[in-house]
Amino acid sequence: MIKGEPFSWSENGKARIARSGMWRIEVAEKQPGDLDAQIAEVFGLLTNDLDIWHSLANQYQLDLFCGLFMESSMEGISLSAESILAIGKRGIEIDFDIYGSDKDENV
Repeated sequence: MIKGEPFSWSENGKARIARSGMWRIEVAEKQPGDLDAQIAEVFGLLTNDLDIWHSLANQYQLDLFCGLFMESSMEGISLSAESILAIGKRGIEIDFDIYGSDKDENV
C-alpha cells in the first residue's frame, strides 16, 4: 500500500486513502492451524540479519498480524518460545484478531 493512494472503496464508492505506506507478506492458511509454522515460514522469506531488523524497527512500526479463526468459543492458541524469541529479537509487535465460531452464537 502506498501512502496517499486509495486502497479500498466504501459501499457508496468513496475511496479510502492510505495515511501511511505498508509492505506485507502473506503465507497460506494451515488446516489445522499451526501459527509457529506460519511464523517460521514468514521469517524464512526474510533476512536473519538482526542489525537490519533493528534498523527497520527504529524507522518503522513492525507488526506481525495474525487472524485467528476459532472453531469453538473455548479454543486456545499458543506460541513456542522459539517463535516468541524470533519476534522479539526483530523488534516486532504481534497483533491478533481472534474470531469466534458462528456455531457458538446460539449457546
